Amino acid sequence: MANLKEIRNRISSVSSTMQITSAMKMVSAAKLKKAQDAITAMRPYADKLTELLQSLSATLDADSGSKFAEQRDVKKVLLVAVTSNRGLAGAFNSNIIKEVTKLASETYANQEVSYVVIGKKANDAFKKTNKVIANSSDVFDDLTFDNVAEIAEMLMEKFVNGDFDKIEVVYNKFKNAATQIVMTEQFLPIVPVESDSNVNLDYIFEPSKVEIVEQLIPKSLKTQLYKSIRDSFASEHGARMTAMHKATDNATELRDQLKLTYNKARQAAITNEILEIVGGAEALNN
Repeated sequence: MANLKEIRNRISSVSSTMQITSAMKMVSAAKLKKAQDAITAMRPYADKLTELLQSLSATLDADSGSKFAEQRDVKKVLLVAVTSNRGLAGAFNSNIIKEVTKLASETYANQEVSYVVIGKKANDAFKKTNKVIANSSDVFDDLTFDNVAEIAEMLMEKFVNGDFDKIEVVYNKFKNAATQIVMTEQFLPIVPVESDSNVNLDYIFEPSKVEIVEQLIPKSLKTQLYKSIRDSFASEHGARMTAMHKATDNATELRDQLKLTYNKARQAAITNEILEIVGGAEALNN
């Protein structure tokens, strides 16, 4: 059994760790509320805009389709991995890295795969492959629509120029503080929904339908990427809050066990001292 000093040092160390994890949990909880409100308010708008764009694209003739909807033979694939800049968030980052690795090694095993990383953890994981063409981890320093729009414009430009035939975004979708869902969404080319020929919608478009689609596409793609990063941002704080809550509970349990061990060791030491005193007294009497 460890001596009393070693146990006291361990109790002190565990208590300090518990204070840190508890503080990190409260900080993440405070940040989560703001991030959750932002993504909850934005999601209906982004989903409706995407739905509208897909519906309009489905009714266009093939010749008048957008350059962003061009379907090509997939030879070069760009995977956008969205993680966080910091750890201590459980499996939040590792789940994204595993999913992206799986896509590259299985789904696109016969294609040339490159990466755009958003988050330092993704950059650390994929920079060794020498296939990271852009690192946009600094977007989390000031997460605004304009900053994300620059990333989206870069992705659109690379697709239009033919650098890549398909672009997919992998991120954590926020469900609640304890649950994050790994999502893989096709960013480009745009996949129009199948139109229902039985539904006759008599709309008058001003300007023309083609012009409306061409103006909506860049805005929709920017909004889609912004939503994905916002989702990931909220998921990060939820995952970190949950991880720190579990860490605090584990530290509390370990501290209680160490205190019990300390008390038992202290009682044993006191008992041994009493026995030594009694033994010594009997020896003197004899």
